[in-house]
Amino acid sequence: SSLGILIVRHLKRLERVILGYLEVSDGPEEEARLGILETLQCTIEHAWPRMPCRLPLLLKALLRLLWDVHTERGPTPEPVRAALLHRATQCLILLDRCSQGHVKV
Repeated sequence: SSLGILIVRHLKRLERVILGYLEVSDGPEEEARLGILETLQCTIEHAWPRMPCRLPLLLKALLRLLWDVHTERGPTPEPVRAALLHRATQCLILLDRCSQGHVKV
């Protein structure tokens, strides 16, 4: 698909943006992190052949996000927290599929 080709062309830059957004909470509604998780999911779906080599960085960022969301007891409402956990988990599942089970390992 042409979207896949465009994503691959800009993958390195896109990856830096995604990792940057995943690291920082943007307030109780977490709109930026929810949006960037959606972007990551779309990126994995369209550029899956290029994902295994990016697995270590993405895995580290997603696991850190899951840990932070799970342990922080800030002003973030429970539905927002649940949405973050769900979207991050969806990304992990997709990464596991395109890396033939390396996420589980």
